Amino acid sequence: MESNPNIVGVASLIGDPSRAAMLMNLLGGEALPAGELARVARITPQTASSHLAKMVEGGLLVHEFCGRHRYYRLANAEVGQALEALNAIALPKKIRSLRESDQSKTLRFARTCYDHIAGEVGVALTDRLISLGVIEESGRDFSLSQEGLARIRNFGVPVEDLQKTRRHFARQCLDWSERRHHLAGSLGAAVTGRLFDLEWISRIPGGRAVRVTREGFKGLEAEFGIKLRR
Repeated sequence: MESNPNIVGVASLIGDPSRAAMLMNLLGGEALPAGELARVARITPQTASSHLAKMVEGGLLVHEFCGRHRYYRLANAEVGQALEALNAIALPKKIRSLRESDQSKTLRFARTCYDHIAGEVGVALTDRLISLGVIEESGRDFSLSQEGLARIRNFGVPVEDLQKTRRHFARQCLDWSERRHHLAGSLGAAVTGRLFDLEWISRIPGGRAVRVTREGFKGLEAEFGIKLRR
């Protein structure tokens, strides 16, 4: 007989300020070394190691070795979605400097949420896919139309391969900055991967914010009719 999920245990792991800082920095989907996560949380490497071990044991993180260094990433997409949902219900922090203001604007415009595009760009793309009839809302998920299947395939996304995986295909993910849903799941991840491959978006070092390139502004308008502010 299975017991109920241990919500208190997970909440206690996320609720520590240092661990929360490390988790939020991993929300972009990349694997990061322990030393970098320690700097983000402003704690010693020894303290960071203890926190990271607890989060691995608690199922929030997984780790892998690269040479002598240990890299950490979120355990799965469900952890990323839970963190994004917490961001959506949390009260905003006060902005205390011009630098923080600029960082907030950049993050709200475009960022990765685990492995899919979020922010203003992510929601605009999702809205456009809905208006074009490519996807439509279906409960807590999105469904892909026959016309949409052909369009996404022509965009360079191997839709049939995605549908064979055990992961949710096209999940609705509540965007904390736009307060609306963007496209997640294996389809959202694959579309985002294609945007990176085309160099329409690129990562901004030091966080999960992404930049829309000059080619990206042109490509998103030509391919999907999305006009973004520059």
